[in-house]
Amino acid sequence: MKKVTIRQIAEHLNLSIAAVSRALDGYSDISIETRQRVLDAAQEMGYVPNRAARQLRRQKTDAIGYILPAGTPGFSEAFFSEFLVGLGDETPRHRLDLLISTAGSSLEREKELYRDWVRSQKVDGFILNRIRLSDWRVRYLHENQIPFVGMENSLDGIEYPHVEVDNTGGVAALVEHIHRQGFRRLAFIGGPQDLKIQVARLAGYRQGLAHCGLDFDPDLVVESELSAAGGYQEARRLRWLSNPPDALICLNDEIAFGALHAMHDLGLVIGREVAVAGFDGVSASAHTRPPLTTLDIPIHQIAQTLVQALALRLANRPVQQNCLALTPRLLLRASTGA
Repeated sequence: MKKVTIRQIAEHLNLSIAAVSRALDGYSDISIETRQRVLDAAQEMGYVPNRAARQLRRQKTDAIGYILPAGTPGFSEAFFSEFLVGLGDETPRHRLDLLISTAGSSLEREKELYRDWVRSQKVDGFILNRIRLSDWRVRYLHENQIPFVGMENSLDGIEYPHVEVDNTGGVAALVEHIHRQGFRRLAFIGGPQDLKIQVARLAGYRQGLAHCGLDFDPDLVVESELSAAGGYQEARRLRWLSNPPDALICLNDEIAFGALHAMHDLGLVIGREVAVAGFDGVSASAHTRPPLTTLDIPIHQIAQTLVQALALRLANRPVQQNCLALTPRLLLRASTGA
């Protein structure tokens, strides 16, 4: 079957080739009525666009990029698995491709990837998460006028569409729940101090202690790698203290998985002798032994929302909500005696 061309659609509609081309590419100088006529005719006639030619004309790649931040466990972490599925489900709906890479443990490698993708125009925009308080990615993309959106907002004074989770309020509510279950010496296993979520969730931990009339003990706050291995190591270290904690509140579910493993290895009854809780609500948290109490956020939906916002930015259309605020849902399970 012979391929239908833009010229044939133009002749069929008695329009110029340029008008048909611009209508198919979504340019705003073509009226909505004309664009719809062109799209309907293209569908009826079986037109299949030459994507390479379209990208060349528009000087766009029709692709968005996501680089897993340095220092994360990468694709093995349940949070990123669910986040990537959300990105992958949404991008085709906007006729976009998704380009993914991982920086491993090297911050310099992460910077190199961003510089390479920007200079080579490999993607039209970026999705960011694990935002740092002062984030070089935010500054670099802003300075180079590259569209981007993010999960959380940095403190760099740069506005961009983002999803903001009530980390502080969520952890404060979690602390109060664990206290009501009879636990009195609560520890916090956190992550790198420059992460936005670390600062906000630690603030929630301190706020929750204050609400419960419990003193803050700096010996019960430790920094972990954002991995199950890091959680395992720090949980055991806390239990070796002369006055060990009877509850472990973890920055995320991945750290909590390691803490659960450590408590099992130490022969403790989780939910009775010691409580363990996480944050993120990844699907695997419901299937640990015992099931993990966690603060649930809609990871898949957040990823889709970020793609939608970035697609609007790439189309030079306004984003209705520059900040989407979400409240995490407390899932009470047996790991905290629920």
